[in-house]
Amino acid sequence: MSDCPICKTQLQFVFDVKVLKKYDVSYHQCPSCELLQSEKPFWLEEAYQNAIIDADTGLVQRNIWTAKRLSAILFFLVNKNGSYLDVAGGYGMLTRLMRDYGFNFYWSDPFCENILAKGFEADKCRLKFEGLTAFEVLEHVENPIDFLRQMMSNHDCKTLVFTTTLYDGKVPDLSWWYYTFDEGQHISFYTKKTLETIAKKLGLNFYSNNGVHYFSPKPINTYLFGLFTGRFSSIFSFFVSRRLKSLTFSDHQKLTGANY
Repeated sequence: MSDCPICKTQLQFVFDVKVLKKYDVSYHQCPSCELLQSEKPFWLEEAYQNAIIDADTGLVQRNIWTAKRLSAILFFLVNKNGSYLDVAGGYGMLTRLMRDYGFNFYWSDPFCENILAKGFEADKCRLKFEGLTAFEVLEHVENPIDFLRQMMSNHDCKTLVFTTTLYDGKVPDLSWWYYTFDEGQHISFYTKKTLETIAKKLGLNFYSNNGVHYFSPKPINTYLFGLFTGRFSSIFSFFVSRRLKSLTFSDHQKLTGANY
């Protein structure tokens, strides 16, 4: 049996299940950091024939929800004038939403077509990024420590705002919606303890509230982070939208070459 990629403790078998409705796959949990993940995912090429699954009906709603919270976090806790990169940015929806707020956001994703943020790909700019975002990404990653170290090294940035749905430490029932066994793309699952262990390994501060997680070399105000990611996030995002100049029209001018 293999060792945990995070803390090197031997993983313990927890269950077998069908993935993609045809492959018998075993899942294992780390007794130390509580990482829960599949065996080596040999089926991923098949699972990613479409980068974003048809059943992801929450894509638009999730991006709007995320943008509201992210706008307040970046405005008040990081740097409203900084440049940012959405890693594994999918169709580019979050990048577009954040630029609409007025943040200088860029996109990257080697596995998905950029549809909504064309012209703002990371490889087209030479900027120092103030922070990185990775929403609904870590559940797709086989070795989260290596992935995060490589990502932070590539962009010379250790501030990361991200989401992934956590479980509470007890292995969830096989009916848990976040497993997505039929689609086969989710292979790693985390608890708060798992993320705390990752942050410690990376030498970073860790904050988490209401499904939003934050790694940073600098400490932040925990109370404010709770406010910006809580029920009043819409109020703060509205404030941000009134204080920043949206890039929507200037981006249109840049992409069309228009001067009006």
